[in-house]
Amino acid sequence: MSIGPAAAPKTRVRRTPEAARENILAAAEALLVEQGPQAIKLADVAKAAGVVHANVIHHFGSIAGVETALMERMIRQLTDKVLVALNQPDAVLGVGAQALFDAFEAKGAARLAAWLELTGEGARMTLVREVVDEIVQTRLARDSGVDRDAAVDFILLNIILAVGVGLFGPTLSALLGRPPERARELALELIEGRLTGAR
Repeated sequence: MSIGPAAAPKTRVRRTPEAARENILAAAEALLVEQGPQAIKLADVAKAAGVVHANVIHHFGSIAGVETALMERMIRQLTDKVLVALNQPDAVLGVGAQALFDAFEAKGAARLAAWLELTGEGARMTLVREVVDEIVQTRLARDSGVDRDAAVDFILLNIILAVGVGLFGPTLSALLGRPPERARELALELIEGRLTGAR
């Protein structure tokens, strides 16, 4: 009886702490988008990331830490897109709303935000205030001549509408016999109407 060559031992992938955290967050985001926030469990995130539970705990402290870091990551990515759009020479205020709606509809951010709020953890989204301040400081916001309170109210309206459309838009539109994109269209019309009234 001949014995074949021994299988090569698996080599461990050594990552920097930043790369390890990013790997775990990318796995958690994939679970969020595919299965919803209830799928963000320690065992599932670890398995999807190809690491052991202890690595997740080491980098985030708990699954709640993963949820918070994931929300912060998603908020930061969204904000970066909005800031780039608003700082273009030919930008108009409505372009930020489009980016906001895209993010809340496509990436699962609305579901995660709702999940955190429904589980009493909404206060963990502390980054929101910081990013709103960044948006208020963009060239377009400054040049619009709108005072800070009005700008913050406008951003609040955009976020509330984007979360609502991200969570319920297509479903409610279909239930009411409307095309799936109708809720988004109506929300953007409302935002445009507010912009027109402020000019």
